[in-house]
Amino acid sequence: MGTSAARSADSDTAMPAARASSRGPLASLCLAMLLSSLGTSSANVGLPAIAQAFAAPFQAVQWIVLAYLVATTSLIVSVGRLGDILGRRRLMLTGLSLFATASLLCGIAPTLGLLIAARAAQGLGAAIMMALAMAMVGGIVPQSKTGSAMGLLGTMSAIGTALGPSLGGMLIAASGWRWIFLVNLPIALVAAVLARRSLPDDRADAQTGNRAFDRIGTLLLVLTLGAYALAMTTGHGQIGPLNAMLLLGAGVGGALFVHVEKKIAAPLIRLDLFRDRVLRSALATNAIVATVMMMTLVVGPFHLARALRLDAAAIGLVMSAGPLAAALAGVPAGHLVDRHGARRMALAGLIGMASACLALSLIPATAGIAGYVAPMVVVTIGYAVFQAANTTAVMSGVDAGQRGLISGLLNMSRNLGLVSGASLMGAVFALAAGTGDLAAALAPAVDQGTKTAFAVATGLIVVAIAIARGARKGRHDPAPIPA
Repeated sequence: MGTSAARSADSDTAMPAARASSRGPLASLCLAMLLSSLGTSSANVGLPAIAQAFAAPFQAVQWIVLAYLVATTSLIVSVGRLGDILGRRRLMLTGLSLFATASLLCGIAPTLGLLIAARAAQGLGAAIMMALAMAMVGGIVPQSKTGSAMGLLGTMSAIGTALGPSLGGMLIAASGWRWIFLVNLPIALVAAVLARRSLPDDRADAQTGNRAFDRIGTLLLVLTLGAYALAMTTGHGQIGPLNAMLLLGAGVGGALFVHVEKKIAAPLIRLDLFRDRVLRSALATNAIVATVMMMTLVVGPFHLARALRLDAAAIGLVMSAGPLAAALAGVPAGHLVDRHGARRMALAGLIGMASACLALSLIPATAGIAGYVAPMVVVTIGYAVFQAANTTAVMSGVDAGQRGLISGLLNMSRNLGLVSGASLMGAVFALAAGTGDLAAALAPAVDQGTKTAFAVATGLIVVAIAIARGARKGRHDPAPIPA
């Protein structure tokens, strides 16, 4: 009894200390996630002003967005693996410094070409921050709190996504387009100071056996992912000769990558990792869910403008409801994962998303704003729950020396889903609406396109549910916290 009481007393005093010691590191990781999502969402609103400033066509200016997205997607696995080898704290500080420097270069770029190059460098910094933020959680919070920490990171990502367009619009109106990049500097500075002071030195966790870095595999993977991302983003949903060549190149590159990884002594990705049902399921469902979420961002503005006849200000307000719901749901979702188990909550999130997508495929446009917003809030809350649970299910069982790589794979699958959703689901929407000029389409056509897109999304989420249920025989959930 005395020993038990002593242990209880030790636990009572240790828990607040552990909680306090994790606040600084978690704050730095949250700011890193905020920066990476701001970098994605804030630049879009500045494209018209930048096009005017450089007297450039939209086809050229869109590379400001594409350069960031392609760099992030193609490099995120490699930087995650590099963090496992060199130490994640050191690489995170490098990523924050690179992101800040690139943001400054974006803000002072005298030509469009230099701005695009700086955006690619910014994308590399974002890839480092995204891959390592999730990877470092396991080293700073106890396993029983992993879900809460992942939910918090998801909240910060959602806040960045929601804040980006409105903050960018205000900065452009007040000070000009350059400030949508320069505003990152003080946030990055605070994040870097916090990271330097509080993130634990994890060089002891870095792989000490074979520290070789697979340069050939890295190059092949970067080229493969870059080709796929370009194929999905440069055609605006249309497959032409360039897209077909890029897709062919991605297929050849992927085959070569697998061949090299089988032969090399220290591969970038050990292919036997994919024997784990939980990892396979997590990557597949992550990509599917991201495809659906990007579809909502593509379809939403057209539906609100053409079918519901809202003006630009009202569209922005309605579109912010989803990210706001995700931001508010992120931390509670993490607590639910810790309480009830990752696998169960991942399924709950997917079921919620499927139900809401089905409702959106059936609700008529005459239901008005409420008929669109209410199901969309359920979609985004389900997404927040799924993300916290899916990430926790994978990262809780990963060896310390593999956390960066696995985190990179999760982020890669998400980014591939995003670029696929923008292209493929946008094409489904346009095909169902019966027109390539959606900005001038009649309300009934847009409404039909919306319903069809959400019907397809429902089917995709049902597939994700089947995949998730099929992984039940894989690794077990971490033990839920007793009530």
